[in-house]
Amino acid sequence: MQTCSRCYTQSPDHAIFCSGCQSDLRDYSNTSVVLKELLDNPRVKKIRVSVYQDACPECHSRQGTYEKDRIPHLPHAGCSHAEGCRCYYEPFLETLYP
Repeated sequence: MQTCSRCYTQSPDHAIFCSGCQSDLRDYSNTSVVLKELLDNPRVKKIRVSVYQDACPECHSRQGTYEKDRIPHLPHAGCSHAEGCRCYYEPFLETLYP
């Protein structure tokens, strides 16, 4: 399930537009907003895709650390989990303090 960052309505993974406010989820899902923030942050050197322990095999295959220009889009179409893709982005920092 995707959550809209504008109205907090949940929509299926395959939805392009929010079922509540019709916002484009490619830009306004919580996952897309977090990714933009991570990409814009100069302290973030890479981005990690993390998954829950009970994730489907497709999600487990996406788990790992990626260069900023090679990040897979989430949610991905191949997820077979009953609740949909639950992968999430995490920052990979080289330096914790300035």
